[in-house]
Amino acid sequence: MQQSDIELARRAAGGDGVAFHAIVDRHAQDLFRLARSLSKTTQDAEDIVQEVFVAAFRGIGKYNGDASLRTWLSGILVRQAAKSWHKSRHSRTALALDTSLDVPRDDRRLSTASATAAVDHRLDLAAALPKLAPEHREVLVLREIQGLSYNEIGQALKIPQGTVESRIHRARKELRGQLKEYRE
Repeated sequence: MQQSDIELARRAAGGDGVAFHAIVDRHAQDLFRLARSLSKTTQDAEDIVQEVFVAAFRGIGKYNGDASLRTWLSGILVRQAAKSWHKSRHSRTALALDTSLDVPRDDRRLSTASATAAVDHRLDLAAALPKLAPEHREVLVLREIQGLSYNEIGQALKIPQGTVESRIHRARKELRGQLKEYRE
């Protein structure tokens, strides 16, 4: 029987290393996809995820179960990615085309009818996403790629739900503008 995230977090907070490893195993892949969409290289994403789990290990006792563990870990990741982004702001380049914007084939949120159009769409997103304002990129990735609810995004970023909604609206508008410029 699989234990819930809350049970695992409680056990990990009590010093159970096996429980913490179960948390890592359960959430590493999703966190990596999120990190990859917020960083410029695979190596940067791996570093961010590693830092997330170090921070989570140190702070697991502070996790109170108000938000899902996934949301709590995503919040840590977004803050780590922002730190990384600010550290490298002078050496930024375009997002690599092999990013994990390659959504699963059964995920229709970002896919289109033909394989060629799907590839074009990912290339468009890969070119446009890094150009978005950081707060817009964060909410868009959390909503559209990670599939978090507005409430979960607010909890992860520690902002009110109304702020999440307005940022997503602005992010989509900014993304449409970027994609229009990119295709012209």
